[in-house]
Amino acid sequence: MPYVNVRITREGATAAQKAEIIAGVTDLLVKVLDKDPATTFVVIDEVPLENWGVGGVPTEEYRRRTRPREASAE
Repeated sequence: MPYVNVRITREGATAAQKAEIIAGVTDLLVKVLDKDPATTFVVIDEVPLENWGVGGVPTEEYRRRTRPREASAE
């Protein structure tokens, strides 16, 4: 009875996208581990962006630091 918890930031994933994640994760467990999809549980938790960090900083700050700079107009 596999249980998989997927955490994503709350940034507008649609119901269709979430359904695709659930189906894809389930299919992977069936393919790799021969698990029964009827007893495979996939839970998606959406975390507010301000509660998610990467590289030691909040996600929004990390994105600002790593965003490619636009070329200046010449």
